[in-house]
Amino acid sequence: MKRTGYLGELEQMVLLAVLQLDGEAFGTKVLEELRERVGRTVSRGALYVTLDRLEEKGMLTSRLGDPTPRRGGKPKRYLTVTSTGLDALRRSRTAWMRLWEGLDSVLEQQ
Repeated sequence: MKRTGYLGELEQMVLLAVLQLDGEAFGTKVLEELRERVGRTVSRGALYVTLDRLEEKGMLTSRLGDPTPRRGGKPKRYLTVTSTGLDALRRSRTAWMRLWEGLDSVLEQQ
């Protein structure tokens, strides 16, 4: 059974990074995207645990590319956000926007 509860921070970032990579998302590229866009360094192990969890929840799918000699015959695991993942991101964004609402003056104080 697929769970579709709330997304954790890393789950959100991973889904957004996959979307940013527009069809060219695989592990190393996602790690680079997170490092470049948000300055977050994530271990390869933590990323793959997160990818597996998102796939289990039905928010992400993966497919294997062709094996390449450069990778020792291992194929890349290409990632795609599903409609369930998009819905979860929209819900998360709405929830965060509601929580931020009205706090500009408080957060701008020095």
